[in-house]
Amino acid sequence: MAYLFLFGCFLLVVVVSSLAARTGYRGKVCDGAAGYEVPAAVKADPALRKRANDLVAFWCTGAAILSFAPLVPLGSVILSGGGKSVSTWGLVAFAAYGLVIATVGGYPFEKIKQLGAPGGR
Repeated sequence: MAYLFLFGCFLLVVVVSSLAARTGYRGKVCDGAAGYEVPAAVKADPALRKRANDLVAFWCTGAAILSFAPLVPLGSVILSGGGKSVSTWGLVAFAAYGLVIATVGGYPFEKIKQLGAPGGR
């Protein structure tokens, strides 16, 4: 059951990261209804808006791609019907890898906050 939960968590990260990347590719990161909360300076400047969209598209696509990797070993464990398992160190590795994915996916949003700050370009 724990493996199914981990599989679902990584699959959810794939979906959420893909949707965030889609928002960046469509150029709607600064749109209040379809995008995210960004500083007013970023909304006002077309160059900063483009930079924000590019950041979200690139980094969230990376997070989505990175999230696919754990699905393979977790899927093989789930499909084995109890014949395989993951060691404690393997679970620690999944947790650390999840932290890396969260960092990659969260980076553009922190960078956008810095873009809106004075001197943050």
